[in-house]
Amino acid sequence: QVQLVESGGGLVQPGGSLRLSCAASRSLFTTRTMGWYRQAPGKQRELVATITSDDNINYADFVKGRFTISKDGAKNTVYLQMNSLKPEDTAVYYCNAALIIGPTTYNYWGQGTQVTVSS
Repeated sequence: QVQLVESGGGLVQPGGSLRLSCAASRSLFTTRTMGWYRQAPGKQRELVATITSDDNINYADFVKGRFTISKDGAKNTVYLQMNSLKPEDTAVYYCNAALIIGPTTYNYWGQGTQVTVSS
């Protein structure tokens, strides 16, 4: 079991910035992949960015260089720096931890943090 707690969401104007944090109960050194996903009302949950235990990073195309994922192993925390925010970025953002054992992936999710981009 992995406990994940997100924070840092809020209301921001278009073009603004937010930094989300995800505190994990498990060492990031033993968690294969940490990631950020988001889900807007009426839409499917979508991948935003992932970072692996060996520091490989992947971003969704819609990030377009605006977001940066990073981690602090000493704090067991993963961050998502979001710049140049757009109204379409409005969603609940979820932290994800994935453990891959053989052919099986085990996923754990945080409660989510609301990001609202509006003028």
